[in-house]
Amino acid sequence: MRGLAAAPGWQLVAGRLRRDLRFGDFSRAFAFMTRVALLAEKRDHHPDWSNVYDRVTIDLWSHDAGGVTERDLEFAQAVSLLVDSA
Repeated sequence: MRGLAAAPGWQLVAGRLRRDLRFGDFSRAFAFMTRVALLAEKRDHHPDWSNVYDRVTIDLWSHDAGGVTERDLEFAQAVSLLVDSA
């Protein structure tokens, strides 16, 4: 696995990749989550996440592997591209 250097903005927390994001308001946060949901469906890899008003927290880990895998790092990179375009 390449490590966190391949996924800037993400941290390893309790064995999961985590990113905390803040948007201008609830609508922008929800729109971002919608884009991530479409990406997750396409990749058949779904995050654990939460939303409170303008904040979104995303945790990535592979349940079947019991931890973070290359697949999670690739998904994190793809999510980061969506953040950059938000």
